[in-house]
Amino acid sequence: MSTSDKHLHNPTFEWRFLLPRFWGTWCIVFISLLLAFVPFRIRDKLACKIAKLIIGKNASTLKRARLNLEQCFPEKTPEERHAMLLSSIETGIQFCLAYGELLIRSEKYKKSRDEVIGGENLFPLIERGENIISLTPHCWSIDYTGSMLASRGITITTIMRPHKSPMLDWLMHKQRMQYGRGIVYPRSASVKPFLKSVKEGCLGYYLPDEDHGPQQSAFVPFFGAEKATLKGLGKLTKLTKAKVVPFFQAYNAKSGKYELHVFPALENFPTGDETQDAIVMNQALEKMIASRPEQYMWILNILRSRPDGSKLY
Repeated sequence: MSTSDKHLHNPTFEWRFLLPRFWGTWCIVFISLLLAFVPFRIRDKLACKIAKLIIGKNASTLKRARLNLEQCFPEKTPEERHAMLLSSIETGIQFCLAYGELLIRSEKYKKSRDEVIGGENLFPLIERGENIISLTPHCWSIDYTGSMLASRGITITTIMRPHKSPMLDWLMHKQRMQYGRGIVYPRSASVKPFLKSVKEGCLGYYLPDEDHGPQQSAFVPFFGAEKATLKGLGKLTKLTKAKVVPFFQAYNAKSGKYELHVFPALENFPTGDETQDAIVMNQALEKMIASRPEQYMWILNILRSRPDGSKLY
């Protein structure tokens, strides 16, 4: 894939990033780089304290997470859902405090902090030259495991929404491209360039769990809720002749390692029916998320669209 592809998302440094309006962001970046050299157990304890301080706030992101958990787990008590949210926020802050590692620590150090579990479900497919699309939920440590695969010589292609801050968008892209093995397309580029890169042998990093509206979705079960779910994965699979391999990222606070769990490719997929494909996809996502719900970004807009047209948030 040529880096001259006009569809590529490739933000670069701009001199305006040195203006006073960006100084606050630079301070955060500087603190992040310092924290990269703090032992992870100390950082993690700090993250847990910060999480307990903010969990009671009435921020819109926390409101959204509470509603998501209430809809997805109606059988759980408010106390149980509160504990789930607290664990998720703790994990999220642990990752954020460690983000500087991805920017500044050595490759040797980063490799000592990551682990692939279930590699037998992925690496033989790559060696055989199979086209692959990963089925990946939005977990907090998603950036670490993306870099993990790139460091192993695997070129990843994905579609993403650029960060609203141009400076952070540039920094995050620089981190994601540090191994020179990544192809990122903005959502505005449509899915065609992504498909082309998968056909050319890149691993398609597919994250379909956000709510993209009812127009291109089917309302199918997601835990205890009916979720507007993208129904195009079957079509993508047909067009690329790819195998769909579920990925799940997790931060293990006990070992301090970032784990990429790889599961066997979906069998008998696509099914030939787009709605059934969406059901199968959500079932695979549920199974992964249910095993470690604290790893998932419950703050996302996963239930924005409602079957009756109402607005949950």
